[in-house]
Amino acid sequence: MEKSDQWRQKMKLIIDSNSQNEAFARTVVAAYITRLDPTLEELADVKTAVSEAVTNSILHGYNNGEGEIEIVCEIKGQDIMVEITDHGVGIPDIEKAMEPLYTTKPEWERSGMGFAFMEAFMDELEVYSEVGKGTRVKLSKHIGDRT
Repeated sequence: MEKSDQWRQKMKLIIDSNSQNEAFARTVVAAYITRLDPTLEELADVKTAVSEAVTNSILHGYNNGEGEIEIVCEIKGQDIMVEITDHGVGIPDIEKAMEPLYTTKPEWERSGMGFAFMEAFMDELEVYSEVGKGTRVKLSKHIGDRT
């Protein structure tokens, strides 16, 4: 085993696609990354990005219906990676969905800024989706000094 791999730490959480679970998911991820001694700003950034991704799964992936959302966190060194996966309807056009202010549910008065916020608050954002099979959002951020 490589030395870098021996320090890898992982956590998996599966929640129901219930809007009340969004705050729980955000809090669990925040608690998990405290071992990296993040600043309050770094902690708020990760919490916001996780909140947006989970909310997207609930509202868009499952259309406020029943389903499960899987959240996997991995720490490697001072880097946090969070994957949020649903098995909902999927995104037909990821590029379009990632445009700021774009929303498929304007009647819900949503801002259409979910992916933009995720991208702004994290170092990396990757979105994988297949219509009828679901969506996986991969977020990553370096925590701490970059020197």
